[in-house]
Amino acid sequence: MKKKLPSAFRLLFLAFCLLLSACAPVPTAGPVTLTIMTHDSFAVSEDVVAKFEQANNVKLVFLPSGDTGAALNKAILSKDAPLADVFFGVDNTFLSRALDADLFEAYASPALADIPAEFKLDPQNRILPVDYGDVCINYDKAYFAANNLAVPQSLEDLTLPEYKDLLVVENPATSSPGLAFMLATVQHFGETGYLAYWGQLRDNGVVVVDGWETAYYTNFSASSGRGPQPMVVSYATSPAAEFLFADPPVDEAPTASILGPDTCFRQIEFVGILKGTQQPALAQKFVDFMLSADFQNDMPMQMFVLPVNTQATLPEAFTQYADTASASTSLDPAYIAANRETWINAWTEVVVR
Repeated sequence: MKKKLPSAFRLLFLAFCLLLSACAPVPTAGPVTLTIMTHDSFAVSEDVVAKFEQANNVKLVFLPSGDTGAALNKAILSKDAPLADVFFGVDNTFLSRALDADLFEAYASPALADIPAEFKLDPQNRILPVDYGDVCINYDKAYFAANNLAVPQSLEDLTLPEYKDLLVVENPATSSPGLAFMLATVQHFGETGYLAYWGQLRDNGVVVVDGWETAYYTNFSASSGRGPQPMVVSYATSPAAEFLFADPPVDEAPTASILGPDTCFRQIEFVGILKGTQQPALAQKFVDFMLSADFQNDMPMQMFVLPVNTQATLPEAFTQYADTASASTSLDPAYIAANRETWINAWTEVVVR
């Protein structure tokens, strides 16, 4: 027969056990995962990501999903079972389509106070502006100097005989800058006039390729050093990139942008919180982060776009060589959404068939 322990001893033993459990380390929760769906051109510095992760005990996972149109299609197709918490990369050419798909939760970030009204295209704040840039024609300075050729100053100039075979553009059906440039011509010449203009460009030897990479790195003479075209549809920030990454280093940018009236189309990129996120508070913090000075200061050197936050500062190379069109053109996003496919199909019939 077992003997019972004295009650006083049992109480002392119980107290000792409770003391041990109180002193034991409390396990800490691991970081929560927040997934960000982006287009393939998204980039951010590792130290900037680490700063956000450490401050919020979160692990950021970025999900590149193709170009802007492809990424948006992916988000729409998966809206009932979202693949991410946040979507970055919708631009003003796809804005209405994204909003009509009812993908995003409204969120009025406090950081909007530092962003000019011209970038806030959704009054309901379902998607918030992050960056902007002007799609323009870049030209090879050396080519024009060597051939004693004046740089064209307008869209109309590009149809002149002296510029025959000198321009490469991207197909608007497959390329975001290609679409932006086509929209600039729609705005300038009208819905019917733009086709006649593109017919003139075709007759003047315009070269059409599928995407920016091919246009810039294969066809453009200033970048590849061997391409046949000294003019390319690119970005007003591209000259700054040419200066920064020149090998060997150069004293000035070898390229510049044509900034005549209606020759540039302004793109604005947005971020939004996807409906169905399981981390709404963290998603809001990430949106705040993308609009903050830390992220906005990092962005120009990572994606070669311009910050929308007025408190952000630009690298010196941007202030010297990145052009900003004083009269860049744009179209209402709803107008683009209603006509995009019609315009592209008509363009295809005229230019590449």
